[in-house]
Amino acid sequence: MSGGLVLVLGGARSGKSRFAEAEVRRQQAPWAYIATAEARDAEMAARIALHRSRRGEGWQTHEAPLDLAGRLQALPPEQPVLVDCLTLWLTNHLLAEHDLAAEGAALEQALAARPGLTVCVANEVGFGIVPDNALARRFRDAAGLLNQRLAARARRVVLVVAGLPLIVKEEAP
Repeated sequence: MSGGLVLVLGGARSGKSRFAEAEVRRQQAPWAYIATAEARDAEMAARIALHRSRRGEGWQTHEAPLDLAGRLQALPPEQPVLVDCLTLWLTNHLLAEHDLAAEGAALEQALAARPGLTVCVANEVGFGIVPDNALARRFRDAAGLLNQRLAARARRVVLVVAGLPLIVKEEAP
């Protein structure tokens, strides 16, 4: 697999991160891992530790809970990158009451400027029931719109279900 944007979607614990890591490892190391999660409680700290232990050698970890576009721009343009995950990044901006449209546009610009492989992981949150509160509905809608915009730009979109990848979109690099 060569460069370009790959979007990996799926539900919680669907295997999307493991799939995305394998996609990036097909490229020559070093690989950049951009983490958007923050360890705000013990359970999230354990999830972060599990992801770190699974990655092993060859990975350079960068934290970007908010400035994902800036972090992408700071990396070498050809370096293979894994962003995990866009949904947490979006949540961080939503809770900080930032302009989601502006943040999304900055992210799209940063991704478009990268010739190297960039694999982005995101949750597909729209399969469930309609949330019963305005904040949750706003989050669901913003996540769905972000996924749609990035899927339109991506050369490959993969939906991971029960650990199995389903190719939704495939374009030549």
